[in-house]
Amino acid sequence: MKKTHPAFVIFLFFLGWVFMYADRNILSPVMGSIGEEWSLDKSQLGLMSTVFFAAYAAMQIPTGFLADKFGRVKVLVIGYLVFGIATYLSGTATTFLMFLMMRALTGLGEGTYYGSQYGISSTITPQKYRGLVSALINSGMAFGISLGFMASSYFTYTLNKGWQYPFYVFAIPTIIVAILIAIFVRDDTHKKKAAAAGNTEKLDMKKLFTKNHILVYVLIFCSLYGFFGMLTWLPYYLQTVRGVEASQTGIIASLVPWASIPGAILFGFLSDRIKNRKPLIISLALAGAICQFAIPYTENYSLLLVGLALYGLLGKLALDPVLISYLADITPPSMYSKVYGFFNFSGMLSSIFAPYITGFFADTTGKLEFGFYLSGALLIFGAIMFMFTDNKGYVEETDNDYLEGEKVV
Repeated sequence: MKKTHPAFVIFLFFLGWVFMYADRNILSPVMGSIGEEWSLDKSQLGLMSTVFFAAYAAMQIPTGFLADKFGRVKVLVIGYLVFGIATYLSGTATTFLMFLMMRALTGLGEGTYYGSQYGISSTITPQKYRGLVSALINSGMAFGISLGFMASSYFTYTLNKGWQYPFYVFAIPTIIVAILIAIFVRDDTHKKKAAAAGNTEKLDMKKLFTKNHILVYVLIFCSLYGFFGMLTWLPYYLQTVRGVEASQTGIIASLVPWASIPGAILFGFLSDRIKNRKPLIISLALAGAICQFAIPYTENYSLLLVGLALYGLLGKLALDPVLISYLADITPPSMYSKVYGFFNFSGMLSSIFAPYITGFFADTTGKLEFGFYLSGALLIFGAIMFMFTDNKGYVEETDNDYLEGEKVV
């Protein structure tokens, strides 16, 4: 079969993130409706996201090893199909327990995507373009967040279709994307590189736990804690605390992902053109923390919107592509799937706790604002820890031809 142009592969991976994040965020605007149907408190509402993220995180490390053994594309496609089917079944759930089981299955399916996808895309992308390409692929997350927020609000509250309907709608294109990736994406280059590198490199797990790697894992944990806490609770916060109409919360919450698109591309582009990404990474982490503090603190509605837009422009989605390209620089190419698995596992550990902890403190204190403040404090901690990274990276002279020449899948 003729090799697929890398631009089309990047587009497919972009679509993969669109529907991954659309699925995650069709839940947020309808949490109130689900809670009313099954008489749930805020801790139980947070649990719906927690079980998803727990299953998702559990798949990150196994995915790296499965991808190396059976192939990144195979593992990714099977998981994505499971994700699509489980999304549909989420809408058919008739009890809270059944819904939790379907969300956990959805998380297991989605959990095969991150390490496999970035393993392939980092392999086929020349080093000087990694930040930009990661940002372009990552922008699918922003489209997906916005699509999930707005479609869920529209179908459920404007068209009065019920909270189940968005799950049915998004299941179909999800399965189609899985089929397209199976047909058009090939994964030969990482096998060639692994063979050339030898078994010793593949088994040397110490290369994934240098001081720099560990501090990246700490920072992504802190970054994703706030991000997923916000995504889970922001529409509900806007409805119950700020008095925004339920049908409008999806549009307002979409300020974050829409603002992140130019931010991610800009900072991804800049990261490819600077020798030391460290100051940029620290600056973005601190900027995200300031926004986390400002969003609940301000009582002015216009300033709230500005804070959401700035968080999108400077927050987690802008930081991600810079960290992804930084990891590629300090990791052997044959270990990309594993390192991105550990990277995403570290981040998703925080997302297991963030929705539930935010709901718990909301029940305890009667206020949702505490979750935002905790998120900001964690980001500051992550930025401080990242200051202790050094300038050492993974350097291998034989990588040059591989990185510049292997541009097709």
